[in-house]
Amino acid sequence: MHELVNLVVALDERFDEAACASARLRVAATECTVEERGSADDRTLAWIDLRFGGSWSGEALRSRNVVAARDGEPVGFASFAAQGLRFRWLRGMASEPGVGVFGPFGVTASERGRGTGGALATVALCGLRRLGFKRALIAAVGDERLVEWYAGACGATVAERFDRSALVSRTRAVVMASGAGTNAQAVMRASQHSAIPLDIAAVVTNHADAGVRERASALGVRDVVLEWRRDAETREAYDERLLQCVLALQPELVLLLGWMHLLPSRFVDAFGELLNLHPAFLPLDPSRDVVGMPDGSMIPVFRGPHAVRDAVRMGCRWIGSSVHRVTAQTDRGSVLMRVPLQLQPEEDEERVYARLRTMERAMVPRAVMCWAYER
Repeated sequence: MHELVNLVVALDERFDEAACASARLRVAATECTVEERGSADDRTLAWIDLRFGGSWSGEALRSRNVVAARDGEPVGFASFAAQGLRFRWLRGMASEPGVGVFGPFGVTASERGRGTGGALATVALCGLRRLGFKRALIAAVGDERLVEWYAGACGATVAERFDRSALVSRTRAVVMASGAGTNAQAVMRASQHSAIPLDIAAVVTNHADAGVRERASALGVRDVVLEWRRDAETREAYDERLLQCVLALQPELVLLLGWMHLLPSRFVDAFGELLNLHPAFLPLDPSRDVVGMPDGSMIPVFRGPHAVRDAVRMGCRWIGSSVHRVTAQTDRGSVLMRVPLQLQPEEDEERVYARLRTMERAMVPRAVMCWAYER
């Protein structure tokens, strides 16, 4: 589908307490447990990121959740009654009195066709009714098969239609990168193919021999080199030169994709929208220094320029990547998207980086789209 649709479900007697009890029994018949929670726990949030692409955990955190598990392992979830979401498709019917938001919602492939998904959806819709909502809005459905599934599973009908391209506006962006530039290349290509709504004004690098320059040149994107010669220039002078250079490019968005120079607070304050790619699995609460993983373990939050090295040396079982908003505190901005990656035994830093880059090339353009839909 080239459009997104919002579906609506009337929360009538089909979703009363008897219906909820019946749905729970249907889940139990598949040898799963089902639990309703105020917010998903760390393990479930990380599992959602692992199984469903990396952006839904932030929505689940702001919602109530119904979670199905088999032998203690999550196999499905349904979020409902989200608060504080800013997506453009929630600025119409979703703001009307008596309307509660359903979703995100997902089950593992092994559970599909067993009735788990339909039962989970019913329990969540019953939860909305219990909270006093009269209608449920199933937001941003982009697959005709899902529209048909929701119609059959809970009587959903189409309430609103959106042209995907009308939900976002093209944004002038600057990419800052210090190294090979594989993620910068992915963003530039996505921009030129209109897969993301960015116009890349330039790529800024602080190394004349950075591979990102060749990648930019091959795609016809301007590159700007600003090297810092420490023996001839103070850090303060360089930071000011860098700030004025990027200001002159007039970006609406600055993307840091492997930028290896700590930016001062003055730089951060000068731009309204800065996003950074960081090679670690960051917590959704930026104040925390530990983060939960899909297997239930807790690991330290690896911040700073040597996150992968630190994780490998510690013998950590997990790493990951996150795209987050930039603040004056290093790697503590709010997370737009994050994906965990399990480390293999005896895996060295080089191999980890190679696997992360493969994952990030797909992840970063999707994170940009999440950002664009929230503007």
